[in-house]
Amino acid sequence: MDLQNTVEGKINIITINAARIDASIAIQFKDAMRAATTAPTDRVILDMRQVNFVDSSGLGAIVAAMKGLGRDTRLELAGLTPDVDKVFRLTRMDTVFDIHPDLAAATSAKRAG
Repeated sequence: MDLQNTVEGKINIITINAARIDASIAIQFKDAMRAATTAPTDRVILDMRQVNFVDSSGLGAIVAAMKGLGRDTRLELAGLTPDVDKVFRLTRMDTVFDIHPDLAAATSAKRAG
């Protein structure tokens, strides 16, 4: 699983460099997220603009990554493609995550309470 992370102040930006988050890479995704989020930050923004497909295992891996952050750190999503956005809305995961149209909007947004 290819993740690229950059810490900017109290924001950890993690870019997913893969087209799919599915059952075949869900465990690798969780492990990569755990490694990418070791530094304490207030917010983690997951840049998903390259992801075209997420299945239930992928959703579960993203939720597991969120839970692994701890209660003081928020996982936010940015740049969801239309198909991925549809999955988040159909499963009502859009009520769990702050979803931003793109990375610029996410980084400029105030931290949600």
